[in-house]
Amino acid sequence: MEPSIEHRPRRQEQEPASSEITEVAPNILRSQLPVFLPGLGHVNCYFLEDDRGVAIVDPGLPGPQSWRALVARLKAAGYKPRNVHTVIVTHSHPDHFGGAGRLRDRYGAEVVTHRSFHTWFDPADDEALDPDDAEGPVSDSAPRPAPWGRSMPWKAGQFQPPLKRRMRYRVLRAVASGFMRTPSPTRRVDDAEVITLAGREWVSLHTPGHTDDHLCLFDPTEGVVLSGDHVLPTITPHISGLVAGADPLTAFFTSLDKVGALEGVRLALPAHGHPFADLAGRALEIREHHEERLETLRTAAGELGRASVEDLSKRLFKPRSWGQMAESETYAHLEHLRATGQAESRYEGDELHYQLIR
Repeated sequence: MEPSIEHRPRRQEQEPASSEITEVAPNILRSQLPVFLPGLGHVNCYFLEDDRGVAIVDPGLPGPQSWRALVARLKAAGYKPRNVHTVIVTHSHPDHFGGAGRLRDRYGAEVVTHRSFHTWFDPADDEALDPDDAEGPVSDSAPRPAPWGRSMPWKAGQFQPPLKRRMRYRVLRAVASGFMRTPSPTRRVDDAEVITLAGREWVSLHTPGHTDDHLCLFDPTEGVVLSGDHVLPTITPHISGLVAGADPLTAFFTSLDKVGALEGVRLALPAHGHPFADLAGRALEIREHHEERLETLRTAAGELGRASVEDLSKRLFKPRSWGQMAESETYAHLEHLRATGQAESRYEGDELHYQLIR
C-alpha cells in the first residue's frame, strides 16, 4: 500500500486516525488507532460488545503511542483493558496485532487468529506488566529479523523495501522490543468455524492472498463482514510474490469470490477506510483491477518477447513506484500466468525471464 502523490486525492485509508467512537452495527463500535506506515493513516479497531465485556479486532501497531490511543478509545466507549476478553487479529502485519500480546498476558484476553498465523516477532517470556494506562517497557526480548533480507526468486540479491519503509520498520521493531509482546494466539481457527462475538455467532473465513493467514469474519444475523485488509474501500492490498504461497493471486481471486458469494451481507467493516455496503461489488472491482494488470502484462510480454520481471514491472507500474515492491507484485502476477499455462519462465543468468505461450 503505497502513499499517494500530491495531485491525487487522499484515499480513505490514508486519513489520519480520529478519536471519535461510532456505532456501525448492533453492539459494534468503530474506533481508529494511528498508523504511520506508507499509504496508511489509521487502522480500524472494532469493539464488539456483549455481557462479558468487549472483544476487539486489530489492536493497532506495537508501541506506546498506539497503546495509549487504544486505552483512550476503550475509555471513551466505557471500557478498560481489563474488560477486553477477546482479541481478533485478522492477519500477521504489525498494524493489526500490536496490543494483542499485552492484552493476553496482562489481562487474560483470548487471542484469536487463523490457524496459519505467524509473525516475524520472537515469542517473549512473561514478565510483570504495568497498570492499565502505563507507558513503561514490557519486555526486552529481541524480535527476529525483519521480513526483508530474503533472496528474491526473480533475480540475484536480497529483497529490500524502500529506505523510508525500512527506517519505519526499524523504529517499530525497536519500540516493539521494549514495549509489546508477540501476539501468540490462544485460539487458532480454521475456515468455517463458528465463534461467538457481540452476542451473535460469526463464521470464520480463511481469505489468503494479501497474506497466507488472513482471516475475515461473517455475522449472518446482521449481515456484517469484518473484512480486514482483504477488501478495502478505495485501495487494493499488496499481493506479494515473496511470502503468500506459490500463486498468491489465484488464492486472492478465490478469496474474493468467497466473500463476494456471501448471502445477506449488508455492511463490510474494513481494517482501513470507512464501512461500506456493497462487499460483492467491491470484491469484483478489485478482481477486475488485477485482471486488467494481467492483461497489461500480456500486452507488455507480447511486445517485449522474453523479458525480466524488472522490465515487465516498469510496464505495470509508473516510475514513482519502480523498485522491488513493484517487482514483487509483478512477479506474483507473472507466476499466476505461468501457473495457469499462459506463460513460461526460465533463468537467463541470475534473472528470471517470462515469455507468453502462444
